Amino acid sequence: MFGFTEEEVARFGMTFGLSAFMLYMLFIIGELAYRSKAGKLGTFVLFFVLAFGMLGFVAKHIIEKLWGI
Repeated sequence: MFGFTEEEVARFGMTFGLSAFMLYMLFIIGELAYRSKAGKLGTFVLFFVLAFGMLGFVAKHIIEKLWGI
């Protein structure tokens, strides 16, 4: 596909595509907190709980870079 291997396309999608999707999800969480008038504590709880799953994805990439996997 356009001179790229399947591995290169998959790596691009997993890094940039999923990262863009995660940023969009953070926007949605912020919009949810704003529209529900959650306050400071409620906004913190929303971001902590709903964005906690994304932390594992980010940590995986950091560990791969540090360990050279």
